[in-house]
Amino acid sequence: MTQASLQTDKLLSRDAIAKRLAADLRPDWVVNLGIGMPTLTTKYVTPEQDIIFHSENGIIGMGPPPSSEDEDDDLRDAGKNFATLIPGAALVHHADSFALARGGRLDCAVLGAFQVAANGDLANWRLPQDPTGNIGGAMDIATGANEVFAMMTHATKGGESKLAETLSYPVTALSCVTKVFTDMAVISVTEKGYRLDETAPGISAEVVQSFTAAPLEISDTLCEIAA
Repeated sequence: MTQASLQTDKLLSRDAIAKRLAADLRPDWVVNLGIGMPTLTTKYVTPEQDIIFHSENGIIGMGPPPSSEDEDDDLRDAGKNFATLIPGAALVHHADSFALARGGRLDCAVLGAFQVAANGDLANWRLPQDPTGNIGGAMDIATGANEVFAMMTHATKGGESKLAETLSYPVTALSCVTKVFTDMAVISVTEKGYRLDETAPGISAEVVQSFTAAPLEISDTLCEIAA
C-alpha cells in the first residue's frame, strides 16, 4: 500500500496531532518544543496543565503563536517564528538555556523526526541525500530530556515508512524516543519495540502496520484517537 492509496481525509492534520500530543503532557512539566510542527502544541494545552514551554534559543515560558497584529520582530522561537510569552516567562542566555536541557531539567522534549527506530533511536537533522544540515542542539535536548515525544507524518510523500526497525538516516540521539505521534497513530516505544496504542479514526491496525517498517505489538487497550 502507498500513502497515495490511503484516503487522505483519514489522516490527522498537523493540528490534530498536536492536540492529541498535548493531552499527554503532564501537569507542571517543563517541555522543550522543537522547530516546526511541535510548536503547534502550545495551542492545545489547558491552563490546568500549567506547562512551561522551553525554546532552545533562550525562552522559558513560551506561549501560543501570536495573531498577526501582535507579532513582535524581537520575539521569535528557535525556528525564527513569531512567539509569545506567558506571565512570568524568562529570556535567558543561550548557555543557560542549554544548562536547563543538559542538566536533566526537561521533563519532555517534543521533536519533529525524519525517522524513528524501534529501539527509540532518533534521526531529525538531515536527510541522507541532503549534503547540508546542522545537528544544532537537537542531540543535547533529545539526550537530556526525561522523555522524548516524536511528532511526524507516519510516511514520506512517496509512502516510505518513517518508523523503521533501525535507522538509515543520520543519527541525532540513541534510545531516546518514548512515544511517537503521527497522522495515523499513537505508538509507544517499549523494551520490545513498537506498541500501537491508538489509531486515527477510520484507520485500522492492519493499515498502520502496513506503513510501519517494523513489527507492531497491539495494545490490549487499543482505541481510536478522540476527535
